[in-house]
Order: sequence, then C-alpha cells, then structure tokens
Amino acid sequence: MARFGRLLRSVGRRRGLSDAELDELMQEVRVRLWRALADREKIERVRSSYVYRAALSAALDMVRRRRRLPEEPLEAARAGAALASDPVARERADAELERRELAERIERAVGELDEPREVVVRLHLSGYDRFEIAGLLGWTEPKVRNLLYRGLADLRARLIDQGIDPRSAT
Repeated sequence: MARFGRLLRSVGRRRGLSDAELDELMQEVRVRLWRALADREKIERVRSSYVYRAALSAALDMVRRRRRLPEEPLEAARAGAALASDPVARERADAELERRELAERIERAVGELDEPREVVVRLHLSGYDRFEIAGLLGWTEPKVRNLLYRGLADLRARLIDQGIDPRSAT
C-alpha cells in the first residue's frame, strides 16, 4: 500500500471521498488484493494498473453506497413541493437528470474499452496529463499517448454509435 498510496488517494479524491473514506478505500483495496492474489509474492509484483482498477472499483462502490442512503422523508417531500411550484427549479432538476444519464452512458462506454485503454482514458478524464499517467502506471509516455489517442477514438466511435455527439455533450 505504501507503493500505491498516492495513486489510491488520488482515485478517492477524484471521486469526492472524504479523508475518513480515503482510509476506508485503502483498507478495501488491501482486502481486495489479498482476496484476489492471496500470495504475498504476487501482491508485491502487482502492477499499478491492477491496483488502479481495484481502487476505482472500490471508490465507485463507496460512492454508490453513499447514494443509497435514504433521504429524510420530510426533506424529500419539501424538495418535491419546491419542484412542483418552481419552474426554474424543475428545469434545473431536469437538466441535472439529463447530465447524470449522459454521464452514466459515457461511463458504460468507457467501461467497454480494452483494459489498458480504459485505464489511460479514465485517468485522462480525471484530469491527469500523459506524463502523470505514465508515471503512475510505470509506462513510457509514448505508450500512454498511443493508448490514450486510440482509447479516445474508440470512445468517440462508441458514443457516436449511441447517438451521442461528443463535440456537443457537456
């Protein structure tokens, strides 16, 4: 974990996890690695891309669990009443729903990419440049650049096939 602590924390921060949740993420990734690899030597030789995928999966699971927590019934009723009486709020809520649905479709399309391309594209979309990605994954910059450009081209084609124009999606 010491070797990949920075990577794990950056994955968690980019998913909006608090400091306490970052500690939980570290523990969850540690447990996932023990379960999957079960051998200390295998764990010591694990590649950063594998750890990144485990961290991303664990972070997304934590975010999903947080979203599933029930809202206070009174707050939900007040929010519904406010939407019903305020057309501007209703329009904002509709726009937010469309944005979330688009984000989910993009997320699914990214998940359909080949694993090396998916890892590089996810890091790029999270704000890392090619040199940072190369450093995090222990790859050369030309390899990252190639995977990134091909991954983005694949993603663009998948989105266009779904009727989403990447140039106009915001």
